[in-house]
Amino acid sequence: MALLLIAALIIWAGASNVERSIRAARAEGAPGSFTGSRVDCVQHPGHESCTCYGTFVPDTGGPERANVYLYGRDRETCPVGNETVAVDVGSASRVYGPEGSNEWLMTAGMVLFGIGLGAWASRTWWSPRPEPSPPG
Repeated sequence: MALLLIAALIIWAGASNVERSIRAARAEGAPGSFTGSRVDCVQHPGHESCTCYGTFVPDTGGPERANVYLYGRDRETCPVGNETVAVDVGSASRVYGPEGSNEWLMTAGMVLFGIGLGAWASRTWWSPRPEPSPPG
């Protein structure tokens, strides 16, 4: 029963991000410009992971959003001090480039994993039970 609850939570977490992930993949949202102010990087064995922080200003003249990050940028592609085209798809802390994103793969993976875990955990309910042997 605990595995079914965990599976349901994983499915819920993934499904709650489906709409935003699709908008991000298609770069559908409020267009604007992003100006990078800093890049924070972390070194891993054989890999570097960077986050490009800055300010997003919507083309519609809405409020400026400070301290958001531009998804998918690294040390070389972060526009520190420069403006670049970006799209706000409704995420609280990030904006996306006009090329969109591939984070929908993680969302789909979470939902599929949750479904698989739930099916595996409930397999005893839908599997035929062996007939008991007659005494004797």
